[in-house]
Amino acid sequence: MSHRQVPRTGRILATLTTVVACSAGLLASTGPAGAAPDAHRTAARPDTAAVAREGARHGAGAYPNLAPRPPMGWNNWSYYTCDVNEKVVLDNARALARSGLADRGYDTVTIDDCWMAKQRGPQGELVADPAKFPHGMAYVGRELHRLGLKFGIYEDVGTLTCGKYPGSYGHFEPDARQFAGWGVDYLKADGCNVPRPAGRTKEQSYRDVYEQQSRALEATGRPITFSVSAPAYFQFDGDSVWHRVIEWSAKLGNLWRGGRDIALEQQSPATKWSSILYNFRYNAKLDGLQRPGRWNDPDFLLVGDSGLSRHEMQSQMSLWAMMAAPLISSTNLAELSPEAREVLGNRAIIAVDQDPLGRQGEVIAQDDGFTVMSKRLHNGDRAVALFNSGDTPRTLSTTAEAAGLPEASSYWLRNLVTGRGRHSDGRIAARVPAHGTVLYRITARS
Repeated sequence: MSHRQVPRTGRILATLTTVVACSAGLLASTGPAGAAPDAHRTAARPDTAAVAREGARHGAGAYPNLAPRPPMGWNNWSYYTCDVNEKVVLDNARALARSGLADRGYDTVTIDDCWMAKQRGPQGELVADPAKFPHGMAYVGRELHRLGLKFGIYEDVGTLTCGKYPGSYGHFEPDARQFAGWGVDYLKADGCNVPRPAGRTKEQSYRDVYEQQSRALEATGRPITFSVSAPAYFQFDGDSVWHRVIEWSAKLGNLWRGGRDIALEQQSPATKWSSILYNFRYNAKLDGLQRPGRWNDPDFLLVGDSGLSRHEMQSQMSLWAMMAAPLISSTNLAELSPEAREVLGNRAIIAVDQDPLGRQGEVIAQDDGFTVMSKRLHNGDRAVALFNSGDTPRTLSTTAEAAGLPEASSYWLRNLVTGRGRHSDGRIAARVPAHGTVLYRITARS
């Protein structure tokens, strides 16, 4: 969450329910016909020596690669905003486990802003809001770990969070030690209320504080995946500045937010769809700035969010997978419809996102009403997405050559939503519904 684009006061005043049922329907035990192997990654954490070795691979001063594949999980912000509490978090965590989504890779549960008391404790320590989290954050971490999940938390590198709770500015080392003591596995660090010391530019000021946060996390000796929000505060400062900020963010953390926050649950379906489109379009241009362990993050999945059509949910899931984006759901998991569970749990599409090669797909054709993307996969296959962003159905097409596939006598096209396959002489085409995406995995045949 970066809060730059959506007024924070409106978020805090949102009146969303905080009572979540403990049960969720089970995902089907199998995905579409011919689905790829399960992309689940276990919650096991590397030891400190392994973390140090991994950091060395990225050069002096680079943050360790604690996310070799795009992170997956759940965050409360888009659905619950500040109406977050212990019950909401743990009920959604149990829904992840009971639904089977955790077994498909959604293994990190992150508590966003507003979890803290407004004042630090007597020793300068962070304090969980006792009304929202009566058992404390270490308890939440233990419960998540008991479920086989990872524990994520939110803070800010400024003096205050976006919601005006205590930030880590001036407290980076003790806060990091406190997070490590609570068993935190993932930190999302926002960038509201960052001071600008005399003689320092805006960019220098941001880099200074994110460097301090990065070093403090490493110094704990605990592997804590680090999500950086710095680029979100530079998107409108010009592409050269924005890209430079992303480049240094990639040295300080494992993933970074850019652009605008995804829409909130209480906003209209049209606003949600526009938000998905905006975040896709800005993130799709950043493929040259991403690499394995350093991920562009276009924000949360709204799959399951009220008001989105099946085609819209499927498009977001497919496009995020093509971009090797983090797959972080932000909805009420206990109330997912069967079709939303099917979209989120599609093994074949998760496998595209989690492909070991870690490449972000490239846009190979685009206009105001459509986008065609191609993504190279580790076994030589290509994933090709035909996305119709317009309001009426249309036929979209490309060729195997344009998609980067080698010359072959034929090609096998497998639709990753339906599971159906067919042979092709090299033409890749489909009738795509409005707001829909057809996603193929394509294999060259000799």
